[in-house]
Amino acid sequence: MLPVSGPSVVGIDDLEASPTPAYDFPVERPNVLVVTVDDLASVDMPYLPRVRRLMEKGGVAFSDALAPTPLCAPSRASLLSGQYAQNHGVLSITGPSGGYAAFTDQDTIATAHQAAGYDTLFTGKYINGYGKNGTEQDLPAGWTDWRATIDPSTYNFINPKMNCNGVIARAQGYTTDVMTAHAQEMISADRGGRPWFAWVNFVAPHTGGPAGPGDPKLLYRDTTAAFETTVPHPRDRNYFRKVPLPLLPSSFPDGDALVPAHAPANAKRFDALQKRALDIVYQRRIEAARGLDRAMAKLIRTLRKTKQLDRTLIVFHSDNGYAIGPHNMNGKRFHYDESLRVPLYLRGPGLPQGVVVPTAVTIPDVVATIFAATGVEPPRPLDGVDLLPWISAPAQVRVVPIASWAADQARWQYRGVRLGPWTYVEYRRGGAELYNRDSDPYEVQNLADDPAYADVSATLSTLTERYRACAGATAPKDFYAAAPLAPAG
Repeated sequence: MLPVSGPSVVGIDDLEASPTPAYDFPVERPNVLVVTVDDLASVDMPYLPRVRRLMEKGGVAFSDALAPTPLCAPSRASLLSGQYAQNHGVLSITGPSGGYAAFTDQDTIATAHQAAGYDTLFTGKYINGYGKNGTEQDLPAGWTDWRATIDPSTYNFINPKMNCNGVIARAQGYTTDVMTAHAQEMISADRGGRPWFAWVNFVAPHTGGPAGPGDPKLLYRDTTAAFETTVPHPRDRNYFRKVPLPLLPSSFPDGDALVPAHAPANAKRFDALQKRALDIVYQRRIEAARGLDRAMAKLIRTLRKTKQLDRTLIVFHSDNGYAIGPHNMNGKRFHYDESLRVPLYLRGPGLPQGVVVPTAVTIPDVVATIFAATGVEPPRPLDGVDLLPWISAPAQVRVVPIASWAADQARWQYRGVRLGPWTYVEYRRGGAELYNRDSDPYEVQNLADDPAYADVSATLSTLTERYRACAGATAPKDFYAAAPLAPAG
């Protein structure tokens, strides 16, 4: 059911879905470069001016890109499989349904492209837990060139331990620089005309070590404000020391009006010292983003120098968003916009430049788009849709299922849907939240218990139940006409 003005809804089953526009990718068997960054939020993008110039002004930006399960391991498994978390089985980071041990890697985007004659290239962070419990010698199926960080060294930003095609050794240098150098070497190699698929996984701005001067872990040692931070490149440390943490209407809420009793925010409050520490956490994140910004520029410069840019589809995205302050969060996982929404940019042959697409899209859609562009047959049923035909179409509205599971076991925490301006979730332990992001962009007014919105809640609850176990053909893939596209600013 689609929301219209106010609390009214109309039946989605009574509407005619938009026909998929005709589209042919102009390059046969293009190269594909996917750059994944870790925990970068959409609101961090002003601090990556090169990425915005090269990928937004030089390509297509998706302003409502979503990580349906906003957590590192589920998102990476979605990019490998093209599926929602309930289908690929990596529901969290650890536990029986979490991390590397929970994923079957015999039928992925890598194995399919390698079987189709692509060289497949990997560097950086794989699924959480790779390298633990005797797996550091593992070489996952489907990769021609494998250069992965080994947990827990993945989160050591200086000289991380890596498995490079079966050789275990410590890389020398700052992790973003190390992965950039690996990627440049791999995509520059003479491959005798064979196309390549490359996945570059940066760790920044995820938390890690070693803690440096002025970091909360050292500055506020032995207090509750000793928060972990990410680690910026030495040249970037303290670059943004005068930039305060932005305070939004949803930041550090207190009181029943802003904090539903069943919501995760209700369990956490930050005192004055902790808030000072969070200023530093924020500064380190945007400082680490400077290294990512330089890295992306180097990769595109390498493609241009090797005359591959015009036949390469480039994807830049984050695995999940991140919140510091909103809804009393210092992290991700939950259904609020800061956590669900991620940066996503596409650039490549035939794609327009400087276009912002407001249609909701997901990480599984990215995978469907890559398969459509390369013409390779997917090895699994895909839960997403090819985005390329919709880039130049009028903006659309669609249903996006969202869900999260507990960290150590396969118990769901919440599940729901995003639909147009609405976010709706139900908690396993009881209670629901409903927000209209058009009138309440910071999601501070929960409408779930408002009688005026009972029909909306009922509609979205029905869609939640319909799609909670969706897979392949039963995943929501229909689009419905909405507002027109807006040019990039």
